[in-house]
Amino acid sequence: MGSKLKHIGLLFFGVVIGVAISINYSAIAQRSAALPLPIEELRSFTEVFGRIKSDYVETVTDKKLITEAINGMLSGLDPHSAYLDQDAFKEMQVGTQGEFGGLGIEVGMEDGYVRVVSPIDDSPASRAGIKAGDLIIKLDDSAVKGLTLGDAVKRMRGKPNTQIILTVLRKGETKPLLFTLTRAVIKIQSVKSKLLEPGYAYLRVTQFQEHTGETLANDIEKLFKANKGAMRGLILDLRNDPGGLLNGAVAVSAAFLPTNALVVYTDGRSEDAKMRLKATPEDYLRSRGKDDFLKKLPPEVKSVSMVVLVNGGSASASEIVAGALQDHERAVIMGQQTFGKGSVQTILPLGNNTAIKLTTARYYTPKGRSIQAKGIVPDIPLDDGSSTNAGLKLRESDLSKHLSETNPAPQVEDKAQAVAKATIKYQFTPAPRPKEVDEKLLRPETGDIVSPNDYELNQALAYLKSKY
Repeated sequence: MGSKLKHIGLLFFGVVIGVAISINYSAIAQRSAALPLPIEELRSFTEVFGRIKSDYVETVTDKKLITEAINGMLSGLDPHSAYLDQDAFKEMQVGTQGEFGGLGIEVGMEDGYVRVVSPIDDSPASRAGIKAGDLIIKLDDSAVKGLTLGDAVKRMRGKPNTQIILTVLRKGETKPLLFTLTRAVIKIQSVKSKLLEPGYAYLRVTQFQEHTGETLANDIEKLFKANKGAMRGLILDLRNDPGGLLNGAVAVSAAFLPTNALVVYTDGRSEDAKMRLKATPEDYLRSRGKDDFLKKLPPEVKSVSMVVLVNGGSASASEIVAGALQDHERAVIMGQQTFGKGSVQTILPLGNNTAIKLTTARYYTPKGRSIQAKGIVPDIPLDDGSSTNAGLKLRESDLSKHLSETNPAPQVEDKAQAVAKATIKYQFTPAPRPKEVDEKLLRPETGDIVSPNDYELNQALAYLKSKY
């Protein structure tokens, strides 16, 4: 057996070396210096591979071993790098276009469990009461521990009208919670809008998709046409927006910023990872030669008083928008500190319709602030109701293996100090948050997109009115 094991190990070692050399020579063609091969580490890898092939209690295919090795390499880096098999790659492509099957939850991995980053509006998850920060520990009768994030997501997705039971741990609850959800085709309406009252408009971006910028522009045009008289205030709601496509974030920012204003820049090890994205058609249109959908916007949209609502579920692309509008002093940011996902994931196809999602850079606001593990701190902080819903306090910095921030974290003010400073600078004191409100009253009525009991929205409207 020892001879056979050695033969398997040497054979596989030769294959790995051959592949590695091919990759290495390819890298030489693209870079000035090639990285040396880690011979000892590759030898250890092949020995483990050979031992599993010969001694594991059950026969394991080469494909499974290699796939799990790739999964392990990527999941060990950070919470957002991952291997996308054929199904996951296809679902990712479909998801960016705004329609897919499942529960409607943006998730990440933490300590072997699935952590909810944000439920998607009007999805089975949001209607059932799943909250940002919930820790999913079981899917039906199967424990999540030991599954990859891709495997867990695959189990949560399925045919519409089929059910799944989620067992959830939530901060502040003494025992696990059970939720029975019915899968559905998730059709995400990425932009919602409403004229709250004459002179005051509301825009909500639920997720940044392929056509989010264009849809936003259409909605802005309709709102300004429907309004009688001058538009006095605009509220952009990015709460619980988990992010999405980068060009969508640039487009939304560009709708409110001067042409050529810097929106975001990225920095990574490769030249491709170093970008400076501005409020120009070249940086937000998906294809060359396409009509600039922001041209038709009314000029007033660049100067009307504006509030951006954020919370702990605002992540990635939504943090880019909030950071850009804050740095250019175009809008007042109101709510709670955002999630802090300031890293760039690049999809790298591998062939056979698989890919890897690899973290390749960090995001920075126009003034050079790192978003990673920090998030965007609001100008006017609002009570998040944490005394009754501590689960909303999850941040990127709470996730295991998260990338660290690149510049020193600012001194954190306590809530009273932050509110006092905002009161002086913005001449506005937020009203106290109601102690207890029935969650059913916070949900919009059928056919509406906002609730009259929405505390943050009411404070944003009160702020805009205080300017007149």
